[in-house]
Amino acid sequence: MSGDLPSRIADIDWARVGGNLRDNGWASLGRVLSDDECTALIKGYDAPDRYRSTVAMRRHGFGEGEYRYYAYPLPPLIADLRTQLYARVVPIARTWTARDYPADHAGYQKQCAARGQTRSTPLILKYGKGDHNRLHQDLYGDEVFPIQIAILLSQPGKDFDGGEFVMTEQSPRKQSRAMVAPLEKGFAIAFAVNERPVEGARGIYKVKMRHGVSEIRSGSRYCLGIIFHDAI
Repeated sequence: MSGDLPSRIADIDWARVGGNLRDNGWASLGRVLSDDECTALIKGYDAPDRYRSTVAMRRHGFGEGEYRYYAYPLPPLIADLRTQLYARVVPIARTWTARDYPADHAGYQKQCAARGQTRSTPLILKYGKGDHNRLHQDLYGDEVFPIQIAILLSQPGKDFDGGEFVMTEQSPRKQSRAMVAPLEKGFAIAFAVNERPVEGARGIYKVKMRHGVSEIRSGSRYCLGIIFHDAI
């Protein structure tokens, strides 16, 4: 793919992204990372000095598989993704919450720190055959940025089968709606962390969102998660 990371992010149709997030709670960003960048991140999974902790999902009832949180200072690519994507989604977040979030991520991190949330949250997830991730929300304290990003690092149909990125939406007095986001290697989606606003006949109400990954039928699946709020 052509162009450096800032150019790729700038070329995304952010008006379309905002509309899709508003209507469905998630939006495709298209291709964000090159094959080489995806491969480098996967190879870095076994470099323990990059991470602050490893979580075995079974131990906590989260599913099967594991993930690792990057340590501060973040690797340059992860730091760049977090900083530049934040700048693009913060106008959407302001609309959702009527809150004046800082324009830059460094300013937002100060707000997290003021609530005792100082630990990094960007992570890389690793799944093998039979692994899955139960529906959940990535909440790490009282301070929650309403949108996050997932970038698939492996190629469906080649590196793995199964492992669809799934979401559910729970509206008041309605049954849950299930959604599946199609992803290819290097492609990203933005989605609601916790809830999204919906305009109804009596004004704005909020619907709960959860996300997860269906069972991997074969192969290995890696995914990068960019969460903007820090953890306690």
